[in-house]
Amino acid sequence: MSVNKVILIGRLGADPEIRYTLDGKPIATFRIATNEVIIRNGEKEVLTEWHRIVAFGKLAEFCGEYLSKGIRVYIEGKLRTRKFEDKQGFQRYVTEIVANNLQILEKRLSSELEEKKINFSEEMNSQNLEEDFEDEDIPF
Repeated sequence: MSVNKVILIGRLGADPEIRYTLDGKPIATFRIATNEVIIRNGEKEVLTEWHRIVAFGKLAEFCGEYLSKGIRVYIEGKLRTRKFEDKQGFQRYVTEIVANNLQILEKRLSSELEEKKINFSEEMNSQNLEEDFEDEDIPF
């Protein structure tokens, strides 16, 4: 048995980018920053790590509608590394977190979503978001 699970809490570095497969399925990509404070030589130092997040289907639509730069989010997903060929024909690799659960941690937005009766994370827990997507569907 093996486990591939990632849990992150961080802030978006930019608005999500929404793209569509040839048959119209949405894919959202964005980056979040996580920070770690360490003490080095008696001085506090903040280490920032950037994570590439990808979401599919309804979760991608949710990201495009409700997320923006600076928003703090909780994300659950799995780590995936995939290979692709760049425009010059070189093989490249990208490591990303495929999100399957996302919660907004901003009180203002969380309240707004609660008022609209939107609880996206519970809805998405019962779906396999990648099942309808193939690597060739991803437009980047």
